[in-house]
Amino acid sequence: MERYSLVRRAMPTLTIAAVAAATAAAITTPIDAHDNHHQVVPADEVQYKAGPPTLPQGAEFAVLMGNPAEEGPFVMRLKFPAGFDIPPHRHPKEEHVTVLSGGFAMALGEVHDRSKAEPLPPGSFVRIPTGEAHYAWTEEETVVQINAMGPFGVEYVNPEDDPRKKRTN
Repeated sequence: MERYSLVRRAMPTLTIAAVAAATAAAITTPIDAHDNHHQVVPADEVQYKAGPPTLPQGAEFAVLMGNPAEEGPFVMRLKFPAGFDIPPHRHPKEEHVTVLSGGFAMALGEVHDRSKAEPLPPGSFVRIPTGEAHYAWTEEETVVQINAMGPFGVEYVNPEDDPRKKRTN
């Protein structure tokens, strides 16, 4: 009887600890795109890392859901410093970009021409079809969110612009 009462008293504490551990795991690891239950990542708990290697140095990223390297849906946030430039490139799959904060400009084409750009204030959305060459830059620190299907890839129009090649030299 005494053992039952000890377990009963400890249960609320164990439940709170289990929920806290599960919440921490969800924040530090991307949400599994195939999980079929409600999950939340509060904005102030998004953890950015340096990279990804497909972008010039200075960018940071956080994968919120899925795995961009694998087949299936993913959600990724990119944080760019002011004056960041992304040379003309294309992706093997459609890309959906939402500007969350800052000043982002983007244009279509294989030649970087700022006069063709469209300024995209926070809240703007862009759909970039598969294989469409585009480029972008920031005027101030900017955060964008990419929703797409993996595997995610980046092919630079000019191979010399590919930061992966610059980092290996």
